[in-house]
Amino acid sequence: MRLTRRHSSEIVEGDMTPMIDMAFQLIAFFMLVINFSDTEQDQRITLPASVLANPPDAPYEDPLTIHLTEQGQFIFGGVLLPSLDDLHNALLQETQIISRRTDKKLADVTVIIRGDEDARTGAVQEVIAKCQELNFERFALRGKKAEAPTIRSP
Repeated sequence: MRLTRRHSSEIVEGDMTPMIDMAFQLIAFFMLVINFSDTEQDQRITLPASVLANPPDAPYEDPLTIHLTEQGQFIFGGVLLPSLDDLHNALLQETQIISRRTDKKLADVTVIIRGDEDARTGAVQEVIAKCQELNFERFALRGKKAEAPTIRSP
């Protein structure tokens, strides 16, 4: 008796459903885990370019970020504050939270100022002065790295 093999003309494909399910689960996992700090980056602010701008050597520990808009308004904690007095009140609340809930001193907190390239320079100095009134001592100014020199000689 002779046995013959039958060759099927069907194309055998693997079931891709488990692999697709796993890919979607990984995407959902990374969307939940990745922390995009919205308070650190605000698209309404265009940073000034400078050849002197360099990233910090290490990230700041629990910094406070203040954005200064072109119109002279302030963004602190994702909230648009129209005046310097409103910023002062928001910073005052922040100092109370820091004093009561952490063992840090206000002098150890770094205040990051992201000023728009078209904002008044004096406004940045006013922000620093308000922060110093509340006993903040560390400041960092943000800028973007420029390839060419930004200072023109006469």
